[in-house]
Amino acid sequence: QVQLVESGGGLVQPGGSLRLSCAASRSILAIYTMGWYRQAPGKQRELVAVITSDGSTTYTDSVKGRFTISRDNARNTGYLQMNSLKPEDTAVYYCNVLGRASLLGDPQNYWGQGTQVTVSS
Repeated sequence: QVQLVESGGGLVQPGGSLRLSCAASRSILAIYTMGWYRQAPGKQRELVAVITSDGSTTYTDSVKGRFTISRDNARNTGYLQMNSLKPEDTAVYYCNVLGRASLLGDPQNYWGQGTQVTVSS
């Protein structure tokens, strides 16, 4: 059973920074992509950033230049560094991993439990 454990959310003032972490359990054999999504109240979940196994990154336009996604393959851990935070970044942030826990079958999508990020003065 693959589990993703997120940490690093919280309350921060506009212009502040937070760093989210997502650690995958040891049962995962391979991670292809790691991504962060967010969902604000009354809105659909949206992709924030994704990083592939070779380090290629993609960001949604609203966070470009402010957020940085990275991963530590040795630790099966991903990060989202969020700088210059704005009130509109307030949401529950979810970690997503496309990976496999078995050599059989297709890769699976795994989700973290979500961590709240609130940007407010």
